[in-house]
Amino acid sequence: MIIGYTRPYSEDENLDKQLQALQAYNCEKIYQEKTNSLKKRVEFDEMLTSLQEGDIVVVYKFYCIADSTRHLIELIEYLSENHIHFVSILDDVDTSTLEGKTFFNTIKRIGQFQHDVISERTKAGLEEAKLKGKSGGRPKKPDYNVHRALDMYWSKKYTIAQITEATGISKTTLYRYLDN
Repeated sequence: MIIGYTRPYSEDENLDKQLQALQAYNCEKIYQEKTNSLKKRVEFDEMLTSLQEGDIVVVYKFYCIADSTRHLIELIEYLSENHIHFVSILDDVDTSTLEGKTFFNTIKRIGQFQHDVISERTKAGLEEAKLKGKSGGRPKKPDYNVHRALDMYWSKKYTIAQITEATGISKTTLYRYLDN
């Protein structure tokens, strides 16, 4: 089955152009999001659960289905593992063809390269900061606040909420000190 998916890139985008392209591609069913949010995609989730082996997912352009290279790669891998093809009309990509598969393998390698570069830069930056005597993470709470919080806790006169408000020590931090 050829299944289309649309999502506006911005809140005021008209989906007519996307719908016309999907209809021209002979999509048998079209899932249409009303908002551009990637967090709440009801139609997308419904589409994913309805997909079967041999289906083809068609979008107007990559941005309709993913907002990052990483997300796009993960989605294409998921579809591929389930023997579902992917087509992006304007990007001229079809994973059922050798060219489409090659394109996504290249994108995947570029995405991994990008991840590796960011990771190496982060490690180098942390190492440089360490050499300069700086440490990462949140600043530690002053010992007197910790001792005060512990004293309040052991007195059994205060609730956890009262202790955290009075000392500025979070509930999690308080319990971590209590476990030591």
